[in-house]
Amino acid sequence: MGALTMSGRIRVATLNIWGPYGDWRSRRDVLRAGFRELDPDVVVLQEAVVGDGIDQVSELFGEGYHVLHQGRRAREGVGCSIVSRWPAESVEELDLLVTDRVSPDDFVGRATLAEYDTPVGRVLVAHHKPNWQITYERERELQALATARCIEERVAGRSGVHVVLAGDFDTRPDTSSIRFLTGRQSLGELSVHYQDVWEKAHPGEPGHTFTLENPMIVEYADWSRIPPRRIDYVMVRCDERGPTLRIASAEQIFNQPVDGVFASDHYGVSADLVLDADAV
Repeated sequence: MGALTMSGRIRVATLNIWGPYGDWRSRRDVLRAGFRELDPDVVVLQEAVVGDGIDQVSELFGEGYHVLHQGRRAREGVGCSIVSRWPAESVEELDLLVTDRVSPDDFVGRATLAEYDTPVGRVLVAHHKPNWQITYERERELQALATARCIEERVAGRSGVHVVLAGDFDTRPDTSSIRFLTGRQSLGELSVHYQDVWEKAHPGEPGHTFTLENPMIVEYADWSRIPPRRIDYVMVRCDERGPTLRIASAEQIFNQPVDGVFASDHYGVSADLVLDADAV
């Protein structure tokens, strides 16, 4: 068990691992070593292939971790997974096929809510993965609203339950779905507030996680026509006065090549979260 866990903190990370594309064996080695050094407590992974004898998640994490794979997966077994030091005490999958143009053939269409007993108390980890198409902000609004409503129902009347919302949200901080999640606007007669860990730890810094500085984003699909974006997030749910877990630090992960190899077409985000006695 990692030193952070023993000291009463938890380290949460998110990364889109880009499936089997590129040189997976070389990328796998970089990811294995990077996660071993990071020593996270909870990791939410997107675009992980599981099925037909392939399990990219088990290739990256050894003993000492528990794994949850989403039940619905897209082509070639691509989908989302949660890796954690602790077994989940409850798990719920939420359908995010919110409009007719959202197809399960190319989009998993699920969020996963898993609750854990951790050194900072009860933590509900919400792994959110909305639509990727840049023209689908309407769908991302509805998907953010659906996930937020489900979370509010889960934690209603329960004091001391923390919520960490994380994943590849596929949209910039200034878009409506992220503005809703970070308390800058309401949607569907609901308002919530999640503290974006990067914004708290690095105010004013762009923190792009999908950028042409990483050549992988044009290797399989050409994304060169859009500017760099920050689309990968870790967030902490707030009560009336702020996040219920203190954000001790937040960093990008896998944002540099190792021996010329980038781990993925995304950079990831990690955060160290600490129980704040004044917030419970």
